[in-house]
Amino acid sequence: QHFRGAQDFEFTVEDGRLFLLQTRAAKLSAEAAVRIAVDMVNEGLISTREAVARIDPACINEIMTPQLDFSRGVPTVIARGVPASPGAAVGRVALSADAAKAASALPMADPVILVSQETSADDIHGMAAATGFLTACGGATSHAAVVARGMGKCCITAAKDIVVDPDQGILRIGGEIFHEGDWISLDASTGRVFAGKVPLLDADGENPDLKRILGWAIGHAPLAVRANADTPEDAALARDSGAWGIGLCRTEHMFFAPERLPHVRSMILASTTAERKQALSKLLPMQQKDFAELFRTMSSLPATIRLLDPPLHEFLPALKEVENDLVLARGAHDVAVIQQLESLSQRIQFLDETNPMMGHRGCRLSITYPEILEMQVQAILQAALNVAAEGFTPIVEIMVPLVASAEEMQWLRRQIDEVAMEVFVTQGNRIDYTVGAMIELPRAALCAGAIAEHVSFVSFGTNDLTQMTFGFSRDDASKYLDSYMEKGIFRSDPFLTIDRAGVGSLIEMAIREMRARKPGIKIGVCGEHGGDSASIAFFASVGVDYISCSPARLPMAQLAMAQAKSLPAELTQPKRGCTAFV
Repeated sequence: QHFRGAQDFEFTVEDGRLFLLQTRAAKLSAEAAVRIAVDMVNEGLISTREAVARIDPACINEIMTPQLDFSRGVPTVIARGVPASPGAAVGRVALSADAAKAASALPMADPVILVSQETSADDIHGMAAATGFLTACGGATSHAAVVARGMGKCCITAAKDIVVDPDQGILRIGGEIFHEGDWISLDASTGRVFAGKVPLLDADGENPDLKRILGWAIGHAPLAVRANADTPEDAALARDSGAWGIGLCRTEHMFFAPERLPHVRSMILASTTAERKQALSKLLPMQQKDFAELFRTMSSLPATIRLLDPPLHEFLPALKEVENDLVLARGAHDVAVIQQLESLSQRIQFLDETNPMMGHRGCRLSITYPEILEMQVQAILQAALNVAAEGFTPIVEIMVPLVASAEEMQWLRRQIDEVAMEVFVTQGNRIDYTVGAMIELPRAALCAGAIAEHVSFVSFGTNDLTQMTFGFSRDDASKYLDSYMEKGIFRSDPFLTIDRAGVGSLIEMAIREMRARKPGIKIGVCGEHGGDSASIAFFASVGVDYISCSPARLPMAQLAMAQAKSLPAELTQPKRGCTAFV
């Protein structure tokens, strides 16, 4: 009652007398910290605001994700990597996405861990089947990391000690060899890998005390917390978790479904605009259905739909795979197949870029192939009109990725508005929509004021903004960032926690320029930093209107956002104990 916090007492009894020697704030597990905070609110000792302020956001992951049980000791660590998505997993090794899917489909199947050099969009079926991911390459914002956080699965990337040989079915870790089907355990909260089966503690996502803390956090949050959601399932999870809308829907993730990929590839391989439009016409109803489901799920809440962003080669098979198939086709003298594969090989080589992350992607696709933009905008607005006719309230936000200049945005905004007008005339009805830009390039941050003239909102894509500002490849930087942190050059990975001095300065400057030019412009953050508590505190301090993060990271982000506004020191921690003699 005096210290308003759980206390750890030291005492002794001498000659029948009790001596209280010392008291200090008790060290608490995550579950205990949450339970005690709720109990003290119930007793009237502290306010709900104080209770929220006392909980370390890291406690959320500890309670809501599985953890390895080290009560019987910690086994030998066989590899270490970047803890890219929290939690733990114990499962059998699968060395390819196909192997992971096949193993998980077996009767009475054991959990599967997908182990690979690195993952790509083609691996999504195996990632959906696996319980966790381990990659030799990548980093905190690599494909495996982002997908894992979106799925709420654990992931360790950049485990330099592993060598994956899927052709031989072998995984080498140091001097040990593992085969597909062998057991391994991942502690993705620390980046450690263990051989065999370590006991696993289940997550407690239904913890009633945690739910009360999170409910209070949402009420005290000074800014909105949205979710990055690409599917209706993600959107439903986000809404159930208290998200204030979708801050980023990556439309390209809808293209990788098996029934859609052939049409996407036909569009990419098209040699004329007419052929490209024909392929896109088959994708239009599929995209429209996707958007309609999102708008229904998020009715009355904003949904930000990002136009196609990745380079087109990501939708095509690897050149090596095509060349292997070509060798087999030539051996079988199958002329038709040979011609198809030769054409595909030539297109893959044509689309190959030395640095694809700085290449033909983002809004550059919409400028060179405006028919792609036309299809997507048509699908978005037709879906919204249909859903509105059903009695729902879609709030439509169309976002253009990788904008570098005001001139780009002006041209693209005109294209979007022209398509919208055509849709409204054809449908005989109209609906409100807003257009925004992603600020992912240093030039866009420097010219943000001019870009703001052509949009209603902007959202900082901090993954690419960090990559472009530092000149670090976010997929390869783990090879040297560890050395930077070991030597004290960096205190933290800039892809995990925002670099305030550099990237943060660009963000602050951009916000000042945009507010000066257009005071009412809405400003958000949709990069992975939106799920990091230290970064959230920074974003709140510079005046953004909302942040957006993966659905699995929403609870932690909501708690961090509630703590973002500075509180008096006496509210953030229980009173410190003191030495007392009786």
